Amino acid sequence: MRDFQLPGRSPVRATDAMVATSHPLSTLAAIEMLRSGGNAMDAAVTAAALQAVVEPQSTGIGGDCFVLYSPKGQGAPIAFNGSGRSPAAATLDWYLDHGFTTIPETGPHAVTVPGAIDAWCRLLDDHGSKGIDAALAPAIHYAENGYVVHDRVAWDWDEIAPVLAADPHSARMFLKDGKPLAAGDVHRQPELAETLKRIAAHGRAGFYEGPVADDLVGRLRALGGLHTPDDFTAATGDYVDPVSVRYRGHELFQMPPNNQGLTALLMLNILSGFDLAGLDSDGAERLHLEIEAGRLAYRDRDRWIADQDKVDVPVKALLSQGYAADLRAAIDPARAMTGLPDVAFPKSDTVYISVVDKDRNAVSFINSTYDSFGSGLTGPKSGVVLQSRGRSFRLERDHPNVIAPSKRPMHTIMPGMALKDGRVVAPYGVMGGAYQPFGHVHFVTNLIDFGMDPQQALDAPRVFARDGMVEVERGVAQSAVEALGAKGHSVRRSDEPFGGGQAVLVDWDKGTLTGASDHRKDGCALGY
Repeated sequence: MRDFQLPGRSPVRATDAMVATSHPLSTLAAIEMLRSGGNAMDAAVTAAALQAVVEPQSTGIGGDCFVLYSPKGQGAPIAFNGSGRSPAAATLDWYLDHGFTTIPETGPHAVTVPGAIDAWCRLLDDHGSKGIDAALAPAIHYAENGYVVHDRVAWDWDEIAPVLAADPHSARMFLKDGKPLAAGDVHRQPELAETLKRIAAHGRAGFYEGPVADDLVGRLRALGGLHTPDDFTAATGDYVDPVSVRYRGHELFQMPPNNQGLTALLMLNILSGFDLAGLDSDGAERLHLEIEAGRLAYRDRDRWIADQDKVDVPVKALLSQGYAADLRAAIDPARAMTGLPDVAFPKSDTVYISVVDKDRNAVSFINSTYDSFGSGLTGPKSGVVLQSRGRSFRLERDHPNVIAPSKRPMHTIMPGMALKDGRVVAPYGVMGGAYQPFGHVHFVTNLIDFGMDPQQALDAPRVFARDGMVEVERGVAQSAVEALGAKGHSVRRSDEPFGGGQAVLVDWDKGTLTGASDHRKDGCALGY
């Protein structure tokens, strides 16, 4: 139980249903969907659609999504890959011939075909009880009539203002007198409202065919992009087999590649050989082991993870206990490893949603345009912000993640699902681009090894190894910082928090649900 004399929040507890998102309006809209007869999938899509309006820096209908879904909370979850692909004309030779050494962070070449709307429509058709029109209604309302900008949204918005200013259509829709909107301002998106109405009326065809697709393809091609109407028409997501490992009596599920989810599973396999519970949860010894496991797992992430429709990824070998034992043997509890590659991890923005309904249908749902406001490009007529996921591709001929026609890039957004004895314990997720495997592992080990409730597990201070440094949040004690330094880590205080997260825990014996939402975002959990 938390110390009620200190700042913080309690987890939310209920019996019938629970929703946790990073925005209060989205949580409320999902609850209202459930109370009106919708199920967990209806609620999750409703929340994601509304966040595409009220968190425009973090997500949008011009982005991608991944979903783990457990009907009635029983058995291995269904997994849906809603990530988009590169244009059919996007060959490595084209980029090399035109002088590219990397894919730019902004502009048309960063844009992969959005997968979110196809995924939403497919998932509602297959698993929802209401249609896309009902799920989009709250988003249409707030896009048309306006919403109040929340504090974390405004903080992110201010930081990305120069990117918005570089595109005249983004500047017109997302800047006010050339400046970003501030907390408390009211923002409207009439062009996006009309696009959402078209999708509500026509389903996926309302996005991938006709005026919306024409607007987006026309804008991209005018800027030199390789996209065609056929690329949009052909967009489709896929049901895939999730990947999993066992960790201290629990089974942890993630999306398979092209998703980075197995990075977290590899970290858990490595850490399963250490007695974490015997350590201080916020102490240098625990954090050091997490850092070292992460450095090893991220090395393999960048070496192997790519689109399995295009290349072979050795998933079984990477998740084998023998391989984890070999990696674990390289970790010295007293000293930081040397000789590992230093990888630069860019920041990114995402929304993550946890829902469990009265029938214990459980949804772990994540949606993103990758960078804040994605590629920085907005459809001039449609109001759709286009994602920047294409910049994850490599321009190295022999790399598994090399750009190629109609290929999915290595993808960072990852929903998680924990089961025990064949039943869902928790849909959970942590936002934050490349940080997410670290975030998942920190959350899961906080729950399982240290017995924290889900709110405590999310609130706990975080560290991240990137750019040759170990960055720590301000919540990490100075004594732990100094002890990490003594182990050979280069440590610095982070200027910003790492990610954000949500979770819903299911107690089958008591018949209760416990929800939590990260203080690093604006959101909340609500149940009834």
